[in-house]
Amino acid sequence: MIGNSSEAMALLSGADACLAFEDGRVFYGHAFGAWNPDQHPLDVNEGGDRHAFVQGEVVFNTSMAGYQEIATDPSYRGQMVVLTYPQIGNYGIQGEASESTCPWLTALIVRDLARAPNHWLMTEDLSHFLSEAGIPGIHGVDTRALTRHLRAHGTLRAVLGRLDGDQPTAEQVGRLVSLARAVPALSDQNLVADVSNPAGAYAPTERWVETVARYSSTRIAVIDCGIKHNIARSLTARGAETRFLSWTSGIDEVMATEAQGVIFSNGPGDPARMHQVAQLASQLLDREVPLLGICLGHQVLGLAAGGSTSRLGYGHHGGNHPVQDVTTGRVHITTQNHEFQVDRGSIPDSSGFGVSMVHLNDSSVEGLAHRSLPAFSVQFHPEGCPGPQDNQYIFERFLDMVDRPVSGWEALERSPASAAQADLSEPPHGLIQA
Repeated sequence: MIGNSSEAMALLSGADACLAFEDGRVFYGHAFGAWNPDQHPLDVNEGGDRHAFVQGEVVFNTSMAGYQEIATDPSYRGQMVVLTYPQIGNYGIQGEASESTCPWLTALIVRDLARAPNHWLMTEDLSHFLSEAGIPGIHGVDTRALTRHLRAHGTLRAVLGRLDGDQPTAEQVGRLVSLARAVPALSDQNLVADVSNPAGAYAPTERWVETVARYSSTRIAVIDCGIKHNIARSLTARGAETRFLSWTSGIDEVMATEAQGVIFSNGPGDPARMHQVAQLASQLLDREVPLLGICLGHQVLGLAAGGSTSRLGYGHHGGNHPVQDVTTGRVHITTQNHEFQVDRGSIPDSSGFGVSMVHLNDSSVEGLAHRSLPAFSVQFHPEGCPGPQDNQYIFERFLDMVDRPVSGWEALERSPASAAQADLSEPPHGLIQA
């Protein structure tokens, strides 16, 4: 797929950027974001010290909105993200919408970048936002064809580079493909170490969370593997006192917080590298401390239970994933962002854990719950951002389980009706600023 036809396509489109995959597939477009004017075009000669390219795995996200939340989700560390919705950047960047202290994705790939974004809360445009963070992007890409390619071949490594109009395109693209084949695999990197930032979680960006602050006497420790701000907001809006700890924290450090429950957060990378965190989860289970795992935290809990994890073909990334709660039979539309899964048949019966939730598209495990200990987990993101807020009930189930210890399975079986009844003794629902 590299040759004269590829070069002609680039010349005809006026492309100045190229996304080259390890399998030789190439997509052309136009650069935006952090392609600095003083940055040289592609230079991969020996001894060259200036390189106008970035590398990583490429995944696609099907959300129709929320590009800022996606860009600032630490779980995208090491990945270039394709947005399947065609028009991106329409409403600019808003101060309250970030999910961490900075963008974490490696690059952003879009079809149509808005030229004149507009919103009353807008502070800057998407290109400037990415440029300030040193993150490049490419627009004008056939994202439909790109997504179909990833669905057919699975998540692939790639390199995004600038093109020099004074050099043969085919030669430049050939070098990019060679670079793509040498990109380190996600499983070979400890990406959690890059993104864990407990100090940043104490000061999340301001955003409204609709709930009741009825857990003011509850202290929760959160193991930060790359936490999104809306998890922190969702806890503090409910009145919980939070203590954020590094992913490297040991059992003594966690117990010293005198927390009544522990949450293992979302984060990037392969859970198989999280041996230390899985050991911590196992030790907390032995002490019967109430636990909640979210996304990567769910996979960590699966490992602590004696299970194994494996890679999905092209991951789950978007805000429209149907999940059935086995404990109630209800189906929820969820926000997801992960490459790995807990293997369904790997959880030993002796662990006490059972599969509590299932993805309706591919039957992958979306939740685990213990039948006697206060512990459960969800693969999806109950905090949304972007995506539906319908699953905020997960935080209530967990905090109720902390206050009135029951098994994880019983905590999830509690119906929305009974939860609403419990809230009748509390003040009416209102907007609590987290």
